[in-house]
Amino acid sequence: MINIEALYHITYGLYIVSSGNKTEGNGYIANTVFQITSDPIKFAISCNKDNYTEKLIKKYKNFAVSVLHQKTKPETFGNFGFKSGKDFNKLEGFNIKYGKKGVPIVLDDSIAWFEFELREKIDQGSHWLFIGELVDAQIIDKTFEPMTYAFYKTERKGVAPKNAPTYIKEEKKQTKRLKVYQCAVCGHIYDDNIEKIKFEDLPDDWVCPTCGVNKEEFSEI
Repeated sequence: MINIEALYHITYGLYIVSSGNKTEGNGYIANTVFQITSDPIKFAISCNKDNYTEKLIKKYKNFAVSVLHQKTKPETFGNFGFKSGKDFNKLEGFNIKYGKKGVPIVLDDSIAWFEFELREKIDQGSHWLFIGELVDAQIIDKTFEPMTYAFYKTERKGVAPKNAPTYIKEEKKQTKRLKVYQCAVCGHIYDDNIEKIKFEDLPDDWVCPTCGVNKEEFSEI
């Protein structure tokens, strides 16, 4: 039987992957970004087929990767990780640079960024594996430490969005339904049946992983 917790020990970073141009653009939180060749420099990213950004990558043949740091604001995770670009403009209100290929690049909460031209896409069932050749790359602020998926889960108490390749719907072992809480600010759900720590046992300084408010803004539903 597969021990799901073993998967949490694979090392990942956390990034914003974006695509589009000056008239339309979108981005999502990703933890599957990796270099595959050095000459030419190529990277691969994993993108859920249900992501709005997936359509833009295929349409504009480009994508960018912004490397997030450990002090990334909760609102950034909430905006790019738990909301859909099908409903509103995710880039509005963020500091955006347009690359050589016209791709929007998110500069907020980022250490560095990379711009790619799409070279290949490989169907992997629920996700596309997009392969891009590096066009440009710059450092924004190297004084910060990069955010890792492990840091996000253990220190920031974050969870993976449902479209992430690492999202796994764990089986509920309880026979009795536990409590469910909802954030009054952003609607984020904290379900004792899914989370490893009951809501009432969370530390006093715990904040909503989506919008950053404290525990007092949650109510039982």
